Amino acid sequence: MYEYKNSEFVVSGTEHWVAWPVRPRWQLVARFVGTVVLLPFWAVLGVAIFAGTLAIGLVSEVISAVSSSYEKAFDRFMDKALGRVFTLPRWCVLWSEMRYEGDAAHYRAEVDKLIAKWTARATAPSVPNKSRPISECEIPRRAYRGCGGHYVVRTATAEGWELRPSEPEKSVRLWWSASS
Repeated sequence: MYEYKNSEFVVSGTEHWVAWPVRPRWQLVARFVGTVVLLPFWAVLGVAIFAGTLAIGLVSEVISAVSSSYEKAFDRFMDKALGRVFTLPRWCVLWSEMRYEGDAAHYRAEVDKLIAKWTARATAPSVPNKSRPISECEIPRRAYRGCGGHYVVRTATAEGWELRPSEPEKSVRLWWSASS
């Protein structure tokens, strides 16, 4: 997947790990307009799915008291449904993306900021009677589009993170190695 050779970072299947080409301005503007028009409907859909899932969840509490397999299946369903609705679709273009498209320095700064934030969370001291600090994180493609996934991995490994199996077209998953 990735390895170091002669102090150089090498990734297999590098076509997915490099920076994506700059999109044409007209395409960015069209996607931004589509985002502005459709995002309110997307948010309403997300709230409706959440409310529906909550209502079904309340009814299913009775069933889950009897069947543990139903509870596990319902939890998986909720994770998939809410995970897809509460994340922005990949076709969305935000104002910052339209403004900084093609600016690799901006994307590197975004990646550095995200990795610093996740590292601070992972290295936070554990507090008694609280959950342990996080040991995994996911950097979305939206954050590293202009600098490539290889930059995310290179920066993260310098901070102590390890690459998890990832799909660089969607996101790069990292694991805090010091947590084990």
